[in-house]
Amino acid sequence: MIGSLRGRISSKTPPQLTVEVGGVGYELEAPMSTFFHLPAVGQEVRLLTHFVVREDAQLLYGFATEDERRLFRNLLKVSGVGPKIALALLSGMSADAFAACVQNQDVDALVRVPGIGRKTAERLVVEMRDRLAPGAPGSGVIAPAAAATPESEAFGALVALGYKPAEATRLLKAAGPGTHSTEELIRRALQSAARE
Repeated sequence: MIGSLRGRISSKTPPQLTVEVGGVGYELEAPMSTFFHLPAVGQEVRLLTHFVVREDAQLLYGFATEDERRLFRNLLKVSGVGPKIALALLSGMSADAFAACVQNQDVDALVRVPGIGRKTAERLVVEMRDRLAPGAPGSGVIAPAAAATPESEAFGALVALGYKPAEATRLLKAAGPGTHSTEELIRRALQSAARE
């Protein structure tokens, strides 16, 4: 099993990236929350991984934090939820926001994530409640994450507005570099979308 990778990023095309480790290029898929924190192509990165073996493929998923990987693994235990849906959830909201949706039984917020239907959202609320409960044995409690960045908040807002994760990422990059508030990033991204 591959638990983590440390190497140089040789390509990034969300949600896929390639990390070269000792002359071998590992293709990974990662949630947008991880993509926001990746260094530029050619820079070194360390990612936690989850390896999936299927009849027709062997897939590797990369995560910036243990909380993301733990949530991804817990999501895979829910019936009807595969890696694609788990990545969509991690791309559409933070681990803390997901935990809040489950605890508050906020099915509507989960349905706003692209690729999540009402039945899947209801199943997630029911099946994840015990896994996210503080102190539940083997639950892998989601620890409080660091404060959300303006970029991650703006990304979540764009996804909530109906933009696909890759499109939201592209719009935020078009918003330009520099330190901006969440509101400013969203405004610039929407202006960029209007000009297209």
